[in-house]
Amino acid sequence: MSERKRSGRSVPSKSSGTGSAPGVSAENSDGGYNAGMAVFSYIIGGIIVWSLIGWGLDNLWGTRWIVLAGALLGAAGGFYLSHMHGLTSHRNTAGKSGAGDDSGPSADRNTNAK
Repeated sequence: MSERKRSGRSVPSKSSGTGSAPGVSAENSDGGYNAGMAVFSYIIGGIIVWSLIGWGLDNLWGTRWIVLAGALLGAAGGFYLSHMHGLTSHRNTAGKSGAGDDSGPSADRNTNAK
């Protein structure tokens, strides 16, 4: 019998939530270390995979430049995936705003008209 059935309580699933990268929990929306590792793995993984594809095409066609194009394509693809998963967006932490931030309504809910 599984541990969940014996204890009578539900065990939270380890799903990553909607729209986030694998390994980045939905509860911790600031990302942090996991988001950084996801960005790193997307970029390095893209470079490695597309460089190997370029290396194979170079050997097949007798060229020497496709491996470099593959590495650049892999890096761009890694940045693209990171951006699409929301890992590279700027997020303010709760209660902290940048100095001179006049982008929202004032405390009395009026617009920023002066």
